[in-house]
Amino acid sequence: MLVAASAGGHKGLRKLLGGLDAALPVPVLVVQHLNRNRETLIVRVLSPHTPLKVKLAEDGEQAQPGTVHIAPPDWHLCVRAFGMLSLTQEDRVNFTRPAADPLFESAAQTYGSRIVACVLTGTDGDGSRGVRAVKARGGTVIVQDPETAEFKGMPKSAIETGQVDLVLPLEAIGRVIDRLVQRA
Repeated sequence: MLVAASAGGHKGLRKLLGGLDAALPVPVLVVQHLNRNRETLIVRVLSPHTPLKVKLAEDGEQAQPGTVHIAPPDWHLCVRAFGMLSLTQEDRVNFTRPAADPLFESAAQTYGSRIVACVLTGTDGDGSRGVRAVKARGGTVIVQDPETAEFKGMPKSAIETGQVDLVLPLEAIGRVIDRLVQRA
C-alpha cells in the first residue's frame, strides 16, 4: 500500500493510519514531503495514532507487512524486486525529495495490479504521474476528496488524470483499504 501527502499530511496520515487494522497483511510505504534541513519527528508524531509499527525507511531493507515505512527527508523511497526498499537522491520531482511519483512508479513496476495507492492532502501535483503508472499496471488508486483535504492541490491533480478508482472522505479511506487488501 502506498500513501502520498504534502501540506496538511501529518493530520491526514494520523487519521488514515489510525483507521487501518492492526493485522494489515501488507506494508505501508509513505511519502510525506518533509523539510530536509531539520530532523524529522514524523515517527513520533504518527506512532501514537496507529496500531502499526512506524519507522523511517532504510536503504536495502525488506518492506514488512503491518509496518509503515516512511521516506526520510531528502531521499526518494523506491521499491525494487521482492519488496526491497531503496533510497535515492536522484533529482527532485515537482521540486521535492522525497516525492510520490518515484515511489508509485517503482512500486507499480514491482507489484503491478496488487498496488493500492492513495493520494492525500497537498499543494502541488506530486503523485499524478505515479497514479498513471499504478493504473497502467492494473493497480487501485484512492484519492482523498478535495473537500475534506486541508490542501486540495494533490488530490485535484490526481483526479484530473482520469485514473482514479475512488474519491473518498479521509475518514473512509482506512476502512476501504482494509477491505481491499483483505480481499487480495
